[in-house]
Amino acid sequence: MKARALWITAPFTAALRDQALDVPGPDQALVVTTASGISRGTERLVFSGRVPESQWPAMRAPLQYGDFPFPLSYGYAAVGTVKAGPAALLHRRVFCLHPHHDAFVAPAAMCLPLPDSVPDRRAVLAANMETAVNILWDARPLVGERVLVVGCGVVGLLATFLLGRIPGLDLHAVDPDAARGPIAESFGARFSAPEAAPGERDLVIHASASGEGLRLALARCGFEGRVVEASWFGDRVVELPLGEGFHAKRLALVSTQVGQVSPAMRGRRSHGERLALALSLLDDARLDALLGPDTAFSDLPAALPSLLSPPSGAHQPLCPVVTY
Repeated sequence: MKARALWITAPFTAALRDQALDVPGPDQALVVTTASGISRGTERLVFSGRVPESQWPAMRAPLQYGDFPFPLSYGYAAVGTVKAGPAALLHRRVFCLHPHHDAFVAPAAMCLPLPDSVPDRRAVLAANMETAVNILWDARPLVGERVLVVGCGVVGLLATFLLGRIPGLDLHAVDPDAARGPIAESFGARFSAPEAAPGERDLVIHASASGEGLRLALARCGFEGRVVEASWFGDRVVELPLGEGFHAKRLALVSTQVGQVSPAMRGRRSHGERLALALSLLDDARLDALLGPDTAFSDLPAALPSLLSPPSGAHQPLCPVVTY
């Protein structure tokens, strides 16, 4: 059996290759892909060859083919239908942390059934929703806190979506792209440009992947507040003003990363349970605003450069969807 797989062969270069498929064992599932999502921040760094060598083991996708820097087949947001495997999964729609292939064989334990109410296209957000869940576990927001989200990409908006479900929060989100304002507002946040961000925040979630955004997060954080850093900068060095009010305000700068379950829940929730929770949280049609544009799998190698790094001034997509 063979499938077609997206491989990144060199910086900014991708191709579709034939991929041999193993015959599924008793604990494996054969999945025919219906959709996959592109996580633009991480996949941009992989596509451009900007994953630092020191982070190659940590950044390896769960079912990645090949090795950093190149060639490799990368990705972690695949949705499909099980065509062979355990009876409990047979013919069911599933999500799996798998690269962009039109079919694949994966451990059955990694194939999570979709809730009936979550369509395939929206289910590609599961990996990013899992990241947002981990952010909130690390941030530990409290009822009544003044919260600012800096950066309304997919992760920032999903964190805003979850924060908006907590009663009593004074929730504000900022991004240079005004087109993202209606989405943030539909999730329960007030929205503004970064220069109009309110100050004296108890909690700031930084998800802009920019030095300017992180400096703004520190500036708007109030006394003994905490800044949760949800961006990953790859090989970039970020300059921060750790003089000024950083010490006087006794700020806490907290890293968050989805590779490990947050200490707040570690030992009580497994990776699989966290992902299942993320899937259940996708039962909301408002999240469809994060999806698109749609690109046919056969067109993906040619489309990938513009999807990951559109020209300056062009529309910046949130979560591109690959259709099969």
